[in-house]
Amino acid sequence: MTAAKESLTAQPTGGIPDRVLMSIGFLSFFDRFATPPMLVVLAARTGMTLAEAVGLVAAYSLLYALGQPVWGFISDRFGRVAVLRTALVGLAVAAVASTLFSAHAPLLVARSAAGLMAGCLYPTLLTIIGDTRTGVAKARGLSELQVYSALGTTGATLAAGSIAAFTDWRVVFGLPALGCLALLALLRRAHDGGTHRRGPVDFRAAFSGAALGVYGVAVLEGAVLMGVLTYFVPALQHAGVPIALAGVLAAGYGVGVIAGARLMRRLVGHLSRTRLMGLGGAVLLAGYAASSIAQNPVGITATALLVGASNAILHSSLQGWATEVAPAARATAVALFACALFLGSSVGTFLTAPLAGAGQYGAIFLLGLGATAVLIAVVTAGHAAWQRRRTQ
Repeated sequence: MTAAKESLTAQPTGGIPDRVLMSIGFLSFFDRFATPPMLVVLAARTGMTLAEAVGLVAAYSLLYALGQPVWGFISDRFGRVAVLRTALVGLAVAAVASTLFSAHAPLLVARSAAGLMAGCLYPTLLTIIGDTRTGVAKARGLSELQVYSALGTTGATLAAGSIAAFTDWRVVFGLPALGCLALLALLRRAHDGGTHRRGPVDFRAAFSGAALGVYGVAVLEGAVLMGVLTYFVPALQHAGVPIALAGVLAAGYGVGVIAGARLMRRLVGHLSRTRLMGLGGAVLLAGYAASSIAQNPVGITATALLVGASNAILHSSLQGWATEVAPAARATAVALFACALFLGSSVGTFLTAPLAGAGQYGAIFLLGLGATAVLIAVVTAGHAAWQRRRTQ
C-alpha cells in the first residue's frame, strides 16, 4: 500500500485530496452496481417483471453513456472540479427521487437520471489522473483507483441484496445521496490547480482514426465485461443460492479486481501494455469458460473472480490508452471512451435481458465467451499497431 500511496501523491491531483478522489470512485461504483444484486427482490416488491427490472440497469447504463460527450466538453471547457460538483448534486437529487416511486415508468426516469449524473464521476477521475501522471505513475494511479472502485462494487454486491431483502429496496437507492452530500462538503475548497488548459480545445483530436478505434474497442469491451456483470447474483439465485449468500459469492468480482490491481502494479514495469491487454483478455476468457460449462455456485463464483481480475488488468490498460490517444482533448476523449463502454454495456444488457427472463444464464455466459475471443484479437492487434505508428 505504501508504494500505491506514493504513486498517488507523486503529482498533484487538481487540488482534490487523494482520499476524496478515491472516495468518489468508490461512490460511483457503489451506485452503479447496487441495483443488480436486488433485481429479484425489486421485481417482486414492485410488481415489475424481471425483464423490466433489468431494464432499469440498462437504462442507467444508456444514460451514463449518452451523457459522456457533454460532460467531457464541459470538463475541457470549464474545469474538472466544476463538473464533479454538478454531478454530485444531480446524483443526490436522482437518488432521492429513486426512493419516491415504485411504478416502473417513474422509477425508470429516476434511475436514468442517476445514470446521467453518475456517468460524470469516474471518467473525470480518469482525466485528472491523465492530467497529472505519466508512465508507471499513471498506471499505478489507475490501478489504485481500480481498487477503490472495486471496493465500491464489492460493498454494493455484498450489501445491496441483503439490505433490500431485510429492510427496503429504497434504502439502497438512498445511500448514495448521503455519500454525495459528504463528498460535496469535502470538495468545498477544491480547485483545478492549473492541471489542464481552460478555453479552446482541439476537439478534432478526439475524433482521429486512432481515437475512433479505441471507442470501437470500448463498445465491445462494455458488452463483454460490463454487460454480463448484471447477471451474477440473478444467476446464483436461479441456481438456488439464497440472496444473502449470492451477494457474498458474487462479491468475488471485487476480490478479483483488488487482487488483479495488486498484480497489475507488479506487472506494469515488466510487460508492455499490449501484452497486459492480452493477459487480461485470457483471464476473462477463462472466467466465461467456467460458467459456460457449469451454471452452479462454483462456476459462477469463479467467473466473478476472474472477470474482476481481468477488469483490473485489461480494462485499466484500456483506460490508460484512452487517456493518451488524444491528449489535446483528453477529457473529451476519455468521456467518449466511457460513453462507448457503457453504450456497449447497455446494448449487451438489453440484448440478453430476454435470456435472463427465461433463466438461460448459460447462454449469456457462452455469448460472453465467444465475444471475449473476438475482443482479445481486436484489442491486442489494434494497440500494437497504434504503438508502432506512435513511435515511428
